[in-house]
Amino acid sequence: MFNKQMTIALPSKGALEKSTNELLAACGLRVRRPNERQYVGSISMPEYMPELTVLFQRAPDIFTKVEEGIAELGITGYDVVCEHQEEHDDVIVICDKLGYGKCSLVLAVPESWIDVATIEDLADLALLFKEKGKTLRIATKYTNLTKNWLYEKRIVNFSLVEVQGAIEAAPNMGYADMIADITSTGTTLKENRLKQIEGGTILESEACLIGNKIRLREDESKLEVTKYILELLEAHQKAKKFISITANVHGKSEQEICDRLTKEHKINGLAGRQGPTISKVYSHTENDWFAVTIVVEQNMLMPAINHLRQVGGTDITVFSPNYVFDEKSRLYQSFIDELYQEHS
Repeated sequence: MFNKQMTIALPSKGALEKSTNELLAACGLRVRRPNERQYVGSISMPEYMPELTVLFQRAPDIFTKVEEGIAELGITGYDVVCEHQEEHDDVIVICDKLGYGKCSLVLAVPESWIDVATIEDLADLALLFKEKGKTLRIATKYTNLTKNWLYEKRIVNFSLVEVQGAIEAAPNMGYADMIADITSTGTTLKENRLKQIEGGTILESEACLIGNKIRLREDESKLEVTKYILELLEAHQKAKKFISITANVHGKSEQEICDRLTKEHKINGLAGRQGPTISKVYSHTENDWFAVTIVVEQNMLMPAINHLRQVGGTDITVFSPNYVFDEKSRLYQSFIDELYQEHS
C-alpha cells in the first residue's frame, strides 16, 4: 500500500518564497497557504498520488527538516545545502538549479585595505599576520565552506568568527577583520564599506530541490511524486527556450510544402526541431491551403517568421509552450541513478 502522505518544505517568507510559489504555480503545482501565520499548507496532486503537504520554514531550516526526515523534499538555497551536506549525507540534491535565488558566497574586505584586491593579496596578508603573531579573523555563517575553500587555496592562518546576525558590520565593530558572506548585487557590501576581492568567490548558488534519501527509497509512491514534480519542472524550464509558430501556406500537397520548407531554409532549425507539422486547412473558398507548425528556439523567432513568409506563409501566429517534454525525464533518471548508486 502507498503511504498517502508526503511533505515538502518550502521557504516561508521573502523573495525565495515568492519565486518558489511562482515557479511551482507555473508548473501546475499551486501552493495553498491559508494565511501567512500558518506554517502548514498543501499542493494539489492527482488523486492516484499521495497528498503533498507543505511545511513552510526559514530557508536555513529547510535542510534540517529534510535531513531529519520530517519532509521528504525541500526547496532551499544551494549554499545552505553545501554548508551542511558534508555533515549530513542523508540529503541528496535532486536539482541544483531552479533558476532563481541566484547569489554568490564571497570574501570581502574593508575598502580601506587598498593593497588587498585579489586572493593572492589575501594569502600574502595572512602570512604577514602570522609573522606578527596575529590571526586573520573572518566573520561568516558558512564556516565549512569558507574553511575548506581557504585550505584549498593554501591559506591556513585564519580563524572563523561564526556570526548569525549582520555579518557586514563585523569589521566595523572590531570583532573580525573581514567577512565571507552571500551577496547578489554587492549593494550591502558597498553600504558597509566592504569590497569583494578578485578570485574570492567561494560558491555560486541558487534555489535547489533536495530530498531525504532514506525516506524516498523506502516508498515507491514518494518516488512517483518526485518524478511527477521533476517532469513538470524540467519540461517547464525547457519550454522557456522554445516557441511554436503556425502559418497558413498555399500549396499542392503536404509533401510539396515540406520540400519547400526544408530545401529553402539556410539556417539549421528553421524547419522545426524534428521538422514541420503540416495539416490540411478546410477552407470555404480554396482547398489547397495547409497549416504549418514549427517549434524553434526563442532567438530564432524572426528568422523563422521570415522563412515561413518566403514559402508563402500568412496568418502567422506564435505561442509560448508551457511545457516541452522529452522522451524521458533526464533530470529524474539522473536523480534515480545517484539515489541507488549510493545505496548499492
